[in-house]
Amino acid sequence: MSEADRTPEATGAVADAYAGNWVDRHAPAAARPWLRLSRIDRPIGTWLLLLPCWWGLLLAMLADGRAGWHDLWIFAGCGIGAVLMRGAGCTWNDITDRDIDGSVARTALRPIPSGQASVRGAVLWMVAQAMVACLILLTFNVAAIALGVLALLPVAVYPFAKRFTWWPQVFLGLAFNWGALLAWTAHSGRLEAPAVVLYCAGIAWTLFYDTIYAHQDAEDDALIGVKSTARLFGADSPRWLRRFLVATVALMALAVILAAPPSLPAALVALGGVGAMGAHMGWQLRRLRLDDTARLLHLFRSNRDAGLLPVLFFAGALLV
Repeated sequence: MSEADRTPEATGAVADAYAGNWVDRHAPAAARPWLRLSRIDRPIGTWLLLLPCWWGLLLAMLADGRAGWHDLWIFAGCGIGAVLMRGAGCTWNDITDRDIDGSVARTALRPIPSGQASVRGAVLWMVAQAMVACLILLTFNVAAIALGVLALLPVAVYPFAKRFTWWPQVFLGLAFNWGALLAWTAHSGRLEAPAVVLYCAGIAWTLFYDTIYAHQDAEDDALIGVKSTARLFGADSPRWLRRFLVATVALMALAVILAAPPSLPAALVALGGVGAMGAHMGWQLRRLRLDDTARLLHLFRSNRDAGLLPVLFFAGALLV
């Protein structure tokens, strides 16, 4: 293959996908557009959807000191469901944004605007992913199933938010952190205050990382009239990001306190995870350069590690 044949335009690879990802390297050519619609070549979004689920499950287990085999299924089911629902949500996003994506350099090679996938095919693919995710949801308790159905509302609204508000990241946060509510309820059978506060912490975290992400497209968004917190805050973004960092840490710490871990050492370990996540977000702020697109993408992706820190510490607190 010549050098020209390896360009994104020739291969259909999307601009912000990981270089050498398995979809571009190993997936059958016929499957690549559909896997790209689901962002399988860009797994960071799946992690950002999944991690609040694991926070909610582990904090619920810490709150009542109870763990069972069904919790292992909730843990795994959330992982599978995150892949499927992130895929369905991204497919829906690409269907609604197909005209906008073609005008933005970073998204112009997405499957629909580049002609790799039809709108009709994308709709069928979205429905197929959602149906399989529904089968997983039906293995949870009734209260969790009801929450899973309600989650479709923010997912449906989010792609349109950038058209009517400067705060579309709030709508993304509402959708992406719903798993904190669902997983807590799947374990405990009821929705309780610590889960709601944890959900709010996740929304603040989403405002943090997605404002960083949105700065990549700020110039193109301004040309086509798409709204975002990155455009709203502009050069003042670092100050706003510090506010979101403080809100994330404060709300997550409050969620841990409200969950009332069974012992002081367990509470301290869990709060250590909150502090570690806050420290990671502070590191991101120190590294931030709003005019460096590559660094913005790197910092955005690093939020997988930031979100994993509470998972590890909450799990450790269960062992104390």
